[in-house]
Amino acid sequence: MSSVARVTTITARSETSFDDAVRVGIDRAHQTIRGIEGAWVKDQTVMVDGGTITSWQVVLEVTFVLE
Repeated sequence: MSSVARVTTITARSETSFDDAVRVGIDRAHQTIRGIEGAWVKDQTVMVDGGTITSWQVVLEVTFVLE
């Protein structure tokens, strides 16, 4: 059986960790995109205030199969 997939880029942020930012992004994408099969963490950044990390951000390339 053949299939066609699409990749979309999303950004997610967490005040806890990179892992949590990935979870937040996938959970949110799952609410509107059906057929998610995987994601690639394309970029990771942190926001810093006064020398303290305040949030973690990821850019995800989310792959899903077209219906």
